[in-house]
Amino acid sequence: MARFFYNLILHLLLPAILFKLWLRARKAPAYAHRWTERLGKVHFPAYDQSPIWIHAVSVGEVQAIATFVKDCLREHPSTPIVITTMTPTGAERVQALFGDQVTHRYCPYDFPWAMRHFVQALKPQLCLIVETELWPNLLHACQVSMIPVILANARLSERSAKGYAKFKGLTQSMLDRITHIAVQNRDDAERFAKLGAHPDRMSIIGSIKFDVDIDPEWSHKATQYKQAWGTERPVILAASTHDDEEAQLLSAFESLRPRYPDLLLLIAPRHPERFNACAELCEHTALKWRRLSEHSLIDASTQVFLIDRLGELMPFCSAADIVFVGGSLVERGGHNPLEPAMLGKPVIIGPHTFNFALITKELANQGGLVQVPDQSALGKALEHWLDNKHQQLHAGQQARAYVEQHQGALDKLKTLAYAYLSSNA
Repeated sequence: MARFFYNLILHLLLPAILFKLWLRARKAPAYAHRWTERLGKVHFPAYDQSPIWIHAVSVGEVQAIATFVKDCLREHPSTPIVITTMTPTGAERVQALFGDQVTHRYCPYDFPWAMRHFVQALKPQLCLIVETELWPNLLHACQVSMIPVILANARLSERSAKGYAKFKGLTQSMLDRITHIAVQNRDDAERFAKLGAHPDRMSIIGSIKFDVDIDPEWSHKATQYKQAWGTERPVILAASTHDDEEAQLLSAFESLRPRYPDLLLLIAPRHPERFNACAELCEHTALKWRRLSEHSLIDASTQVFLIDRLGELMPFCSAADIVFVGGSLVERGGHNPLEPAMLGKPVIIGPHTFNFALITKELANQGGLVQVPDQSALGKALEHWLDNKHQQLHAGQQARAYVEQHQGALDKLKTLAYAYLSSNA
């Protein structure tokens, strides 16, 4: 009954959903590409055996599951992999990471007819959902077709748990259709259990985001960048920033420049549709700035560099001295602090970190991260590490040590997933 009312409301919202897609396409034209896939109109190659379906909403989830996909391609080369995302940036990341080794499609909106057609066309032997992307009709379609579903790297913040609890019947029916939930930590497990997840179908494996492969090319590019802009220059990277954060960062940067005249700020906005808006912010300052998309090279005179191309962040992260992780000075819940931490970079993050609450707390306790309440405190934290190179390096070492201590979730996830591949081969 709960799903009936859910579907009724969803169909009433269909015009608004399509209108929102149209608006997004005006700002980011990539949303208009292959848009019929979002309504379940999809075709797949003729596979020799049933594929694995991995659903990863956007860039963060694609990056999180990347090592699993690479291992699976190597260890089960005859098993096709289909990755779905909801965003064009996620699609671009899939293409950049895997090329034609996998098939990418946009996941349909959660209409029963769209999901039914998608699942029947794909006929996967396993569905792996990255993190906590729960959709009633997706799970129902998998259950009807007897497709096991693993919720991988599952996390559930207090805020999200309260949201799901408001729709107890619908949430319970979704949880009942999940074959196994591989949660990141005990707090997540307790929240899932309170919502109705059965303990026998849940395991605590840690976060696969600790098990990311470090590409040697990142270090190679970082060396080239440093030679271009000056090997002794202090460099701050602002990663995955959102609206209003860039303005705060530029303000903090300008206040630091009198003391550190050779300081360099790298800015990487989270969403490509904001690249031009961020460029306009830079244009309205007195700073000498350049942007990556114009094939500009950073030299000794560059003060701000806008990283406005996808897939370029990690080499710049490798080249930076200090990394600020965005989505945290504004209420977006913060982004992944583990990527700079695994490269041995000290991390600064704002107050809004509910997406990575436990990791933020533990990384701070380890001494690899500083959490600040506002722009003023951000400037002071940057100043402290710029003044104290030894402490800056030690914080980076502690950050890397924290990541190394928590690795191993990937092997546990592979054991879970491969068991279903073996039983369905």
